[in-house]
Amino acid sequence: MDARSDRNAIPLAVDLDGTLIATDLLWEGLFILLKKNPLYIFIVPFWAAGGPARLKQAIAQRIDIDPASLPYREPLLNRLRAEHAEGRKIVLATGTPRKFADAISAHLGIFDRVLATDGFDNLTASRKRASLISAYGDGGFDYAGNSRHDLQVFDAARNAIVVAPDRHAARWQAAHGAETMPAPKPTLRTVVKMLRVHQWLKNSLIAVPMVLSHEYFNSNMIWECLLAFVSFSAVASAIYILNDFFDLALDRKHVTKCNRPFASGALSIPFGIGAIAVLLAIGIGTGLFLSLEFLAVLGGYMVVTTAYSLSFKRMLLVDVLTLAGLYTIRVIAGAAATGVDVSFWLLAFSIFFFLSLALVKRFVELRTTAIPPGERIAGRGYRTEDQEIIAQAGMASAFSSALVLALYMDSVAVRELYPHPWLIWPLAPIVLYLTMRVWILARRDEMHDDPVVFIIRDWRSQIVVLIGAVLLVIGGW
Repeated sequence: MDARSDRNAIPLAVDLDGTLIATDLLWEGLFILLKKNPLYIFIVPFWAAGGPARLKQAIAQRIDIDPASLPYREPLLNRLRAEHAEGRKIVLATGTPRKFADAISAHLGIFDRVLATDGFDNLTASRKRASLISAYGDGGFDYAGNSRHDLQVFDAARNAIVVAPDRHAARWQAAHGAETMPAPKPTLRTVVKMLRVHQWLKNSLIAVPMVLSHEYFNSNMIWECLLAFVSFSAVASAIYILNDFFDLALDRKHVTKCNRPFASGALSIPFGIGAIAVLLAIGIGTGLFLSLEFLAVLGGYMVVTTAYSLSFKRMLLVDVLTLAGLYTIRVIAGAAATGVDVSFWLLAFSIFFFLSLALVKRFVELRTTAIPPGERIAGRGYRTEDQEIIAQAGMASAFSSALVLALYMDSVAVRELYPHPWLIWPLAPIVLYLTMRVWILARRDEMHDDPVVFIIRDWRSQIVVLIGAVLLVIGGW
């Protein structure tokens, strides 16, 4: 018998979570469940008290997964397909509930047998080892795993394949000289993508009340704005991570969002949960150096953004109105941090201006997502036939923001604040230029960024914004 025939006579058992897929279905299932109904958060602890198997089965009974969208480890999957084609028996041996394991087995079509968690017996560690020995004998199988839960199974296998090992499995592999299939290590860039650092630019809106009150050289206010910026940025990143957890399945079907750290499996959900805790501690801790009013605004922002992630983003028009409100909350937070009064004019302008940009996001999604007429975009409340009304509403909001700005510039407040109010009149056409250009690019299918981030990054927009800032400063002297 040659080496290949000898190898094919021995089945290859493969772990699922962290080994065949770069994620953990228990964590994914939990967030799918909470997205379905957030009130499950109060029941989950009681399920967990009954043991891991009870928790897994309770979640599996209430949700479904999409096997086609999971982040498979392609090198291992390709090897399994090749060995299956050569006639080797491939066994899926996992602690995942049988419902999920059978769905993945049916999708891949390479497994001859599935061993999974049934009832209240959690098929991990010693239980998995016992099941494999019972089926194939001690040393009668090869095994691919990745974590400390697999160490006992490695010891019972003829050969071990250590895939993307955690520190426990890595130590075992080094001590036994076993075959390894390492996964790419997360880089600093991966963490930056997780935090969505580029989105922190939006938090510069916190400085708007200070600037409009002509306090740009007030060192105390500058310091307060910096603290508020750090606080909001940390909390915003924490919410972005939470949002990524709820949108894993949708992101994996998206052309670009599938490369996000959690959707791709580059970072684990437990790592993200730890990051959320650290970010919230930084955000709230920094906010404690500011006023109680700022902390109240920060708390409101956390509640609204979480509600947006869980529910509002799937509601027709409620989503864009919420986004516009979240931008305006940043302005209010700047006023609360510095003690500057925020005017009705500024809030009205902010709502209309950012509503227009929020509608751009939905318009671009409708333009770039191929869905049949009458069906909604996945995770949204819009259909393809809504494009025109969205565009009309967006342009109307853009002109409304310019109108509010024009009325403000003719108000008594401006004449009191600006010795040369005529110098700031170009701000109205500047606002129209910014918003209309964004809409034109969106209609040309050339808008691929968040429109707010686009305006901040685009050199033409930067020049126009700089001109407006100079006019504000000169007009106030």
